[in-house]
Amino acid sequence: MPNSRTNELIEYRRDVADLQRRIRNRRIQVLGLYGTPLMLISALISWIATKNLFWLGQDMPGSANVAFLAVSAILAAATALQFAVEFSNEFWEWEDEGKSVSQLRLDLELAEERRILEARRLTPSPVERQASYKERTPAEVERLRRESRHYRRVHLWMQWLLFFSSAGVTAITAWYDPPQPGKGVLIALGFTITVITAANGYFKPRERAFNLQQTADNIEQHVTALDLGIAPYVQEEAANLELFANNVENMRVEQRKREQQLDQPHQGQQEVI
Repeated sequence: MPNSRTNELIEYRRDVADLQRRIRNRRIQVLGLYGTPLMLISALISWIATKNLFWLGQDMPGSANVAFLAVSAILAAATALQFAVEFSNEFWEWEDEGKSVSQLRLDLELAEERRILEARRLTPSPVERQASYKERTPAEVERLRRESRHYRRVHLWMQWLLFFSSAGVTAITAWYDPPQPGKGVLIALGFTITVITAANGYFKPRERAFNLQQTADNIEQHVTALDLGIAPYVQEEAANLELFANNVENMRVEQRKREQQLDQPHQGQQEVI
């Protein structure tokens, strides 16, 4: 009976995970379906704008023409292929061809509702749920560390781009006296520096990475303490599992509070603190 109950819950979770995967895939398909034609139009407009901005009244260099032509041809071929796959039966079929993301989201909500109702009907005892919660904790630790690594990489890329852009402004200012092309490059680098500085101050990737890594380390410390039976987990198994679940949830709540503080403007953060 317990195995049958577990298998039923696993099947419902598998259905939910499959729908989540299909939603991700369909988003990518729709993004390509509508994004590629827009990129093609942008490439053609950029081609015309570059010709009028830098080579007005004269022939555009062959290398530039070839580059724009190659990009436009690739985007046109990708657009034609995606439209053919989406609207024609002569090619292979996408898994959710012709279905909108909103329809898949509705299917996901219904699947989640079925899973919740069945889980409520087949709910195990509190001790079993706490033991299951403990087994899921390593995945939560890995998720926190993965997000921490992501924000660290974002911060490092932003810093390196900021360094190179700042150095490029100085170098180009020293090398180029004519208005073009040095002036256009300086404008682009200055714009890049402004955007990166503003984004770094607003999104705070370094602080987010530090908070996520700290929470992951704290949760892992409690997992190790529970496995080894050391303080504060020196009671009966049921009491230890209850205390462990309570501690981990408190740490997750604190992590969410820190994330909310980072999302607030500086004035709001001072008021919260």
